[in-house]
Amino acid sequence: MGSFKIIIVILVIFLKTGNVLSLENIFNVNNIEITKKTNNSNEDLANKAIKKGFGKLLEKILLKEDIENLSGLEFFKVKELVSYYQITDEAQNNFKNKVNFNIFFDKDKLHTLFSSRNISYSDISDKELYLLPIIQKKNQIFIYNNNYYYDNWNKIYNSELIEFILPIENIEVIENININKENLYRIDLKNLFKEYENKNLALVLITDTSPNDQKIFIRTRILNKKIDKTIIVKKNNKNTGKANEEIVKAISEELINVIKSQNLIDIRTPSFLNVRIKINKKNNLVKLNDRLGNIDTVDGIFVQEFNNKYVLLKLRYLGKLDKFISQLKEQNIMLKLIGDQWELRILK
Repeated sequence: MGSFKIIIVILVIFLKTGNVLSLENIFNVNNIEITKKTNNSNEDLANKAIKKGFGKLLEKILLKEDIENLSGLEFFKVKELVSYYQITDEAQNNFKNKVNFNIFFDKDKLHTLFSSRNISYSDISDKELYLLPIIQKKNQIFIYNNNYYYDNWNKIYNSELIEFILPIENIEVIENININKENLYRIDLKNLFKEYENKNLALVLITDTSPNDQKIFIRTRILNKKIDKTIIVKKNNKNTGKANEEIVKAISEELINVIKSQNLIDIRTPSFLNVRIKINKKNNLVKLNDRLGNIDTVDGIFVQEFNNKYVLLKLRYLGKLDKFISQLKEQNIMLKLIGDQWELRILK
């Protein structure tokens, strides 16, 4: 009788194989603020929120070139991508009504759209980037002192997607840069950022090439992969303050695009993993299903075999295995290879 009950519970939890039953957070766009005018209907407001939310979603998960690919998508097609929306707040401020929306886009429909356009999307797990901007002017190098970019970066540019962290002044960094000042283009970031060597890193070298152009060399280490970029920002006779702000914005957007490029998920090539989970009080199947549902890259859960001792599942996931394992850890799920069998265990 006990075994029969266990089997029934397993079937109830995992009967809808291939479907993850929680909200896909990466495809949610929250706090879309819309100004309500007297002649606006609720449908007008919702349409504006959906259009604005779709733009924010593309900025969050797509590369620049793919955003351009979808920027002209007809609104009726955009609207079809929405699962539902919520009105979260309605407030009056300076005699103008502000309405806040949360927009929930359908993962499967977005996958179909992206697949039809050969688009991969980005799922960034590590949102911290340790950044050191350096000014090179003639024969002088400015690292911490008299460095406008170091002092003002986060005052000028803030992103919900990436947190730019400018490390505090460090004498070893100064010595390292001075030793390599003739060849900063080849400096080893792991040696430069010894305290943060396992983090995402960026060194930005800003040099004056002409009165109209600013040359910027970017050396990054994202997910332990070295990526170098050189960009030119046009000053267009702007005043110094305005020009500096545009330089920070251009570099920040380029860095975000680089990070996205290293976190791409190709929905056309899912991976599969057979895992076993032992049935006991700690390995609660309901809890497991909920936690797997919190991982956006889990694209399906299939029951392969079950008895009163264990359940064998096939997980369909998107992206790389090491990143998937990291996402499992964030949900307090341990994945371990024992012999030739992957086993799942709930930690707490």
